Amino acid sequence: MRTIDCDTQLCAVIGNPVGHSLSPAIHNAAFEHLNLNFVYLACPVNDVKGALAGMRALKNFKGMSITIPHKIEAMKYVDEVSDTDRRIGAINTVIRQEDKLIGLGTDGTGALKALTDNGIETDGKNILILGAGGAARAIAFTLAEHTRLKELTILNINAARLKKLASDLKTGTNAVIKSGPIDNRVLKKEMEKADIIINCTPTGMYPKTDVSLIPPEFFRPEQVVFDIVYTPFETRLLADAKSRGLKVVYGVEMFINQAALQFEGFTGKKAPIELMRRVVMEHLKQ
Repeated sequence: MRTIDCDTQLCAVIGNPVGHSLSPAIHNAAFEHLNLNFVYLACPVNDVKGALAGMRALKNFKGMSITIPHKIEAMKYVDEVSDTDRRIGAINTVIRQEDKLIGLGTDGTGALKALTDNGIETDGKNILILGAGGAARAIAFTLAEHTRLKELTILNINAARLKKLASDLKTGTNAVIKSGPIDNRVLKKEMEKADIIINCTPTGMYPKTDVSLIPPEFFRPEQVVFDIVYTPFETRLLADAKSRGLKVVYGVEMFINQAALQFEGFTGKKAPIELMRRVVMEHLKQ
């Protein structure tokens, strides 16, 4: 067993819920593999301000992962955020650098790499994003800024949050942006032209795994479906898409990519990605 002492560096994931998170498993395995004096915990948190104040007070607290529903609020309580992440308006990572808390995002980069690694061409495509929370913001801005997509449509149940994201994208990027509510009438219409569908909502996540936002009859041939939910490994949405012969991208790919970037920020060491992937898959098969 690794020795935990006063020099041990603490990292954690905060959110609500976090019981499903595999972040502790993969980060702790990577720390042990590289013989690093770090430990990573999962902490259910409602009080984001208090959690960041605690990180600031505990000098051994090196890094924090931020998950649902805190990615937007967490920005208020850090000292520095890059211009890109400020435009996105959400972060999923906080790193202590001396006495400063540095906020950044790895979701967008992780998602784009997942698409690229699976051979998905985004240039000239109509992309449909479901959701307008922190992960959706990161992915939308990354696609709008770093690809030559034809059109980006965002649907969400929260009208105010949707309006804010659409406005920010129109102001901050040159992409063609459309938006609307998530209901079957609008969804059916948008699915008729969408080439790539990305689910950025928690719908289908453990423990409510037998649900999907998209009726199977809405799919059409040649579409790509990407669900950023990774517990379960194959969500109802992805299973329905596969049953229709569509190409799917699993949320675990984005999860591993963004976690590797976080690990490197926390430790300054290159992430053992294949080890992290193996640990994730072993846990998902249990």
